[in-house]
Amino acid sequence: MINGSYTIEQKSDHIIGRFSAMASPCELLIETQDPMLANHLTSLAYSEAKRIEQKFSRYLPNNPMANINHSKGKPVAIDDEIFRLLEFTNSCFELSEGLFDITSGVLRKAWKFDGSDSLPSADGVKVLMAYIGWQKVKYDQSSIILTKGMELDFGGIGKEYAVDCVAKLCAQCAPTTSVVINFGGDIQVTRARNNNQAWLIGIESPEDAAPAKMLKIISGGLATSGDARRYLLKDGKRYSHILNPETGYPIENAPRSVTVAAPHCIQAGLLATLALLKGARAESFLHEQGVKFWCYR
Repeated sequence: MINGSYTIEQKSDHIIGRFSAMASPCELLIETQDPMLANHLTSLAYSEAKRIEQKFSRYLPNNPMANINHSKGKPVAIDDEIFRLLEFTNSCFELSEGLFDITSGVLRKAWKFDGSDSLPSADGVKVLMAYIGWQKVKYDQSSIILTKGMELDFGGIGKEYAVDCVAKLCAQCAPTTSVVINFGGDIQVTRARNNNQAWLIGIESPEDAAPAKMLKIISGGLATSGDARRYLLKDGKRYSHILNPETGYPIENAPRSVTVAAPHCIQAGLLATLALLKGARAESFLHEQGVKFWCYR
């Protein structure tokens, strides 16, 4: 069944709802044979994903992010949702000892991770470093002030946040139905299936699109971070798109791919990114967190 914004496909023991949002393929695996329920949940998911994309995308004009990023040092009013995300990113900054910094997105003006061998100039990176530093951001529950030239970029947690928001809506609307929310590999399972069987989820290999491993998931979140699609390659050296905000250059000696399981997708995504930021210490960092993970080097 095709709605125009999304599609519904009936399977033997579940229904799949599909759409595109946040530059990613999105799907719901819904343990039901009721097309009306599947249609309703997919419609909810599509609307919520588009709402978050419209609100937080740095690529769109005239949205809250554009207002903040173009404020030129003037205060900008924010709502409760933005404040909560700012508080979360502040916790991420502190947990990572400054390595997770949503002001570092300005480095995209120098780095173009398109698979080519085109590296930025040292001067180009140095100029942008003046606009990085979460500690420079001033905010409270009602407003935020960015130094002129600085920007916020929620791309590091945006999809994971959307997955968790959609999972919450699905759980409220269909509390006895197991739903897998998968936005470009960022995943949340709302509850155990009625037959107590697990959902099978494939982790992509960093080398190609074929699954490197199949995981069984009953409930909880799963997220993967890596350089399979976004990288530079020059003189045999691969440059990851995960940038160190303290240097302006890619993290070295990091795994090609990190997948983490956690209670919520946004937690899994944060830990996967932090592991990459730890470089050679990725595995030991994840062991310290006491979570299940899979690394490919």
